[in-house]
Amino acid sequence: MEEPGTVYFTGTAGAGKTSLCRSFAEWVRSSGYDATVVNLDPGTESEAEGIDVDIREWVRLADIEEEYGLGPNGAQVAAADMIALKIFEVKQAVQELKADYVLVDTPGQIELFAFREASKAIVDALSGDRSVLAFLFDPSLARTPGGFVSLVMLSATLEFRFRLPLVNLLAKSDALSPEQLTEVLGWSDEPGRLYDAVTSESPTPDVQLSTELFRAIEAMGPLVGLLPTSAKEGTGLEPLYQSCQRVFGGAEDLEPSHAPTNE
Repeated sequence: MEEPGTVYFTGTAGAGKTSLCRSFAEWVRSSGYDATVVNLDPGTESEAEGIDVDIREWVRLADIEEEYGLGPNGAQVAAADMIALKIFEVKQAVQELKADYVLVDTPGQIELFAFREASKAIVDALSGDRSVLAFLFDPSLARTPGGFVSLVMLSATLEFRFRLPLVNLLAKSDALSPEQLTEVLGWSDEPGRLYDAVTSESPTPDVQLSTELFRAIEAMGPLVGLLPTSAKEGTGLEPLYQSCQRVFGGAEDLEPSHAPTNE
């Protein structure tokens, strides 16, 4: 069997990782492929329905808080390290399901996922040659120039930390007006337009800092191909699949594991 494609859904808290991960899983299955959904957030209150491999079977945030007398933040840090110790059991559970795609819903607090060494060990253990990071741009942040730039830099940080191909997604695109959507996508296509928006946003812009920052952004090239998606409306899922396939198999489709679902 060909190695499964693994997609890590990442982004700031509230960006919609869980909803988009599950929506994409439904799309993948309706297209004739098997998908395994993995929850790596030990503190999520989401129902277990729709999750195939759940880290809460091994590590639960509430249990850590109670056992060690920790607050929510301390428990999150401890949980990240405990997950790393259990990751090979998680990997075995994933492998036993023999899916075409493994869709990983990462912890809500992105700083814990992005900057803990344990998280890198987790990703290294679960990833094969066919792995990609999907970074979700929260529209409430992305619709302002300063927020957009912050998300760009965070996206680039994740790519640098984990050394995996990355796809940038504009999540909950239905929450933006048509005018806002056009503006945000324009920033992603043309850094010059974003530069103008940032410098006009501040009454006393630091022109030198802005210029150097945008030179760095253009050199990294993380803006290209920001893909609007909506778990609510089911939009952008096929383009997301195509983006993943460009990473996994040179844009060639996998052979479906079973007949596509007629909707």
